Amino acid sequence: MPDARAGEQSVAQAEPRVQSGHVTALRLFDVAHKIDLPRAEALWAQRAQGASVRSRLVGTPPKAVSFGVPPLALELGPVALTIDGVLLQAAASVRLYDFGIAALSLRLPVQNLTWTGFSRLVNQTDHEVGPNAATEVWDTLLTQLRGLLDEALERPTALPLQEDYLVALVDAFDEKLTAEALQERADLVPLLSGEERPLSEGARRDLLRHRFSYHPDDLAVITWDRAFILEPQRETDVADVLEMANAQLLEMRAYDEMLDDELPRMRDMVEAARRRTNLLASRRYAKLARRLYTLVAEVTGLAERVDNALQVTEDVYLARVYAAAMELFRVPNVSAAVDRKLAIIRETYTALHSEAAGSRAELLEIVILVLIAVEIVVSLLPH
Repeated sequence: MPDARAGEQSVAQAEPRVQSGHVTALRLFDVAHKIDLPRAEALWAQRAQGASVRSRLVGTPPKAVSFGVPPLALELGPVALTIDGVLLQAAASVRLYDFGIAALSLRLPVQNLTWTGFSRLVNQTDHEVGPNAATEVWDTLLTQLRGLLDEALERPTALPLQEDYLVALVDAFDEKLTAEALQERADLVPLLSGEERPLSEGARRDLLRHRFSYHPDDLAVITWDRAFILEPQRETDVADVLEMANAQLLEMRAYDEMLDDELPRMRDMVEAARRRTNLLASRRYAKLARRLYTLVAEVTGLAERVDNALQVTEDVYLARVYAAAMELFRVPNVSAAVDRKLAIIRETYTALHSEAAGSRAELLEIVILVLIAVEIVVSLLPH
């Protein structure tokens, strides 16, 4: 027994202690078709009397990484949260993207915690405000935001889609650690998985597969719903890139669901137009074709704007993190599904356009035949 206690003490001494950092819970909402960011900034200054800033990646040169349209960051103030039975103050904020996404965040500061305590705080935060928790705190923040910025929301969404993400970030440990030394002395798996039971070796490998370092003392490990970041320079660029990838995923999901609703409606309208055959069929086909063309043009334009929301050119490290996040979050898969549905609508538009042209040709032939018949009848009448 004494030997076992000595071993436990040795493990405890080897465990690093988090000197400073934070845990950030994100919940993103698809609140509108589009957000007028200059109008939102003006409304915020007028109604909330608070500070606002157009976001940029602070640790990266603008020519290396740039936003298509820089999002608008707003501070919403402190929010009281009960985490693991302890009342804590979280800093609430939101970042607004022009393509209609509001990324709300709750940030809990961390100081002087053991690694085990830090992992527990991450998992308890997920339990209290994560995707499976009650939505009261998020609903309150969203209602507050909509009340202040309603005039800047174009075509607001009644029941917005949502995405959640959790970021655990460490600025400093109680001693200088390289990324390699950290992984030897601290088990990242419980923090990244949220599991209390041990995982199999295969599951552990899969969970830790997306690991990135640029300098010896920084590290980013990303999973489907969480990330751990060691950033001694106190930069938030990696976290900001992960938020952007989540925002792009959510907006593509919104387009995908919109097209899912539109395709059955489109088929019903086409069938109804074909059943009602009359001399005005060409006009009816042309009207429906114009509607579909407008839909395709609108969604294509919006999808391109989302695709170009962040351009990573010269920063190889962030480019790798961003590409891995997009692949991990399945953004290309959802984007491909949107493209397939748009292709169906384009084909339907082409078919309707052809049918409208055919109907007009038939109508013209009928008119010509009627005129010929009238001319023959008139010629046979006695003068």
